Amino acid sequence: MNQFEYKKIDRKGCETLDAIACAVRFNKWMYETVKPFCSGKILEIGSGIGNISKLFIDAREDITLSDIRTVYCDVLKNKFHGAKDVIQLDLTHPSFDSEYRQHLGIYDSVFALNVIEHIQDDSLAVLNSYKLLKSDGKLVILVPAYPKLYNSFDKELEHFRRYTKNRLNNLLQGEQFHILHSQYFNFMGIPGWYISGKLQKNKTVPKSQISLYDKFVPVFKLIDRLLLKKVGLSVIAVGVKK
Repeated sequence: MNQFEYKKIDRKGCETLDAIACAVRFNKWMYETVKPFCSGKILEIGSGIGNISKLFIDAREDITLSDIRTVYCDVLKNKFHGAKDVIQLDLTHPSFDSEYRQHLGIYDSVFALNVIEHIQDDSLAVLNSYKLLKSDGKLVILVPAYPKLYNSFDKELEHFRRYTKNRLNNLLQGEQFHILHSQYFNFMGIPGWYISGKLQKNKTVPKSQISLYDKFVPVFKLIDRLLLKKVGLSVIAVGVKK
C-alpha cells in the first residue's frame, strides 16, 4: 500500500520550495556541485518552481524542465519565457514508453534533485530515467542521506526513505549504470535538520532558519571540502548509461 496519497497541490512541498528560493547561496552551491556532470541536451526531473532551473537557464544551457504536477509546470512556463521546453512528466507512469516515446534516448544528461525519495518504486524511476538517456548519457541524482535522520520533515514532505551512498550507488548499478562519481553533500545541514525536525518537531523548515543558514554557506562549503565530502545531509550519485 502506498504510504502517501498523491496530491495535485503539494502545499508543504510548495512552502519548502518557496523558502529555499530565498537561499541564493545554497542553490548556487547545489548547482555548482551537479553542473560538471550535466552537458549537452539536459532534462531536469522535478523542476518544481525552478530554483535550480534558473541557474541552468541563465547559463544558456539546452535544458528541458519537467514536473509531475500541472501547477508547477504552469509556474515554470510563466517564470521562464526563455526555457526551451517544459513538460509534464511522471517518472513511474504505467505506460511510460508510449506516453513519453518522443523523449526516449534523446538526452545527454538527466538530473533529479530531491525527487527520487518521493517515489515509492525508486528502481522503476531509475530504469525510466535510463530510457530517457542517449548511450553513455549521465544520470545525476541527489537525495536525502542517512535513514536515521528521518523525521517530521521527511514525513510532511512525503519522503519514502533516506539513502546511504552505498544504497544509492547500488540502485543505479541495478538499472545498468556505471558509477562515475559519488559523494555526500552539505554536512552542516545535519544539525539543523535534526534540531528543527527531530527536537523542535517543525512540520516544514522555517524560512528564518533557511535565511540564516544561507548566510554561512561559504563556510559550510569549506567544511565539506575539509571532510572530503564523506558525510552530509544529502548524497549524490552520477551514473553513466551502459
